Amino acid sequence: MRILTIHNLYQFRGGEEECYEAEVSLLQQMGHQVEIYEENNDRLNALNKVSLVTKIIWSQKTYKDIRRCLKQQSFDIVHVHNFFPLISPSVYYAAKAEGVPVVQTLHNYRLLCPNGLFFRDNQVCEECTGKVIPYPGVLRGCYRNSQVVSAGVASMLSVHRAMRSWTEMVDLYICLTEFAKQKFIEGGLPPSKIVVKPNFVNFDSGVGSGNGGYALFVGRLSTEKGLDTLLAAWEDLGIHIPLKIVGNGPLAEYVVQAVKRLPQVEWLGRKSLAEVHILMGEAMFLVFPSKWYETFGRVAIEAFAKGTPVIAANIGAIAELVVNDKTGLHFQPGDPQDLVDKVKWVLANPEKLTQMRHEARLEFEAKYTAQKNYDQLIEIYTKAKIACGF
Repeated sequence: MRILTIHNLYQFRGGEEECYEAEVSLLQQMGHQVEIYEENNDRLNALNKVSLVTKIIWSQKTYKDIRRCLKQQSFDIVHVHNFFPLISPSVYYAAKAEGVPVVQTLHNYRLLCPNGLFFRDNQVCEECTGKVIPYPGVLRGCYRNSQVVSAGVASMLSVHRAMRSWTEMVDLYICLTEFAKQKFIEGGLPPSKIVVKPNFVNFDSGVGSGNGGYALFVGRLSTEKGLDTLLAAWEDLGIHIPLKIVGNGPLAEYVVQAVKRLPQVEWLGRKSLAEVHILMGEAMFLVFPSKWYETFGRVAIEAFAKGTPVIAANIGAIAELVVNDKTGLHFQPGDPQDLVDKVKWVLANPEKLTQMRHEARLEFEAKYTAQKNYDQLIEIYTKAKIACGF
């Protein structure tokens, strides 16, 4: 198969980029020809707001580039990972003009929410869901803290809803969990066009020992990730168990200040994937304190691959990935005391923790290996081709 992969890279490298790159690498390892078309948000600083708004709605450059590419070579699939903001939905129309099936992976909630997160003012927000024009996001400047640019995002969503771009120009959508699928159905996408395929761990480095005697957080240091809940819980826990934090982001200084007053907390900064996997394997458990509707939760399945259970907030997709009392525990999102209670329970029940380690690894082997993901992806491509009349 020859696949044209489309992705708009963010200014910071996150889980979405790593999952996209892993999928491209997997396809190449399996002998498929993958061509990549990318834009980069580093270019945003060179655009004025009017130019940016125009490109968000329709990028003529993308339309011409993709049509030219598809004319020069024969492709089986155009797989869009992220068209926002510089690529735009014009990519769909270019593919359709050349008769190539389109698959779109929904890594975030951009089709329903101007900021893509369903999160505002430190809490879940779904005010724009179901609205023909998502005006609350405009009034609050939810994208880049700008009413002007947020209006551009809202216009893109409204214009392409009116053009039926979301319902007619994409052959299949990939959601990462059933939770995310239901959100998109509530937002108006046709259920028949949505399939669920999780992310995966591309390299299995084997089960860890779990003997490190510490808890671990891995992720972007940002508000929606629940750093305030995590650190408040460890302030109450005291010396019960050390906490290692891996990652970087806008709340880095907040973490630095917490480390100064909490000697049991250590900030390790950004680490390579190999280093993260070693830390995961030695950790007693991973803590996943998110306060927003994660579309997936990649670090959780990486922990499962190492046989490490996850204590996760009972919200969004992560609550679906972590089976309570089997591969980890749930706690109430935003509730430090409930997190404290769950940590203390785990520490008081080492036999149960050992059982959870076994179950976590089995969950990885059953659902999140590269081979299983590859089989699912090829099935999706085949289904998209049939839907497109091939």
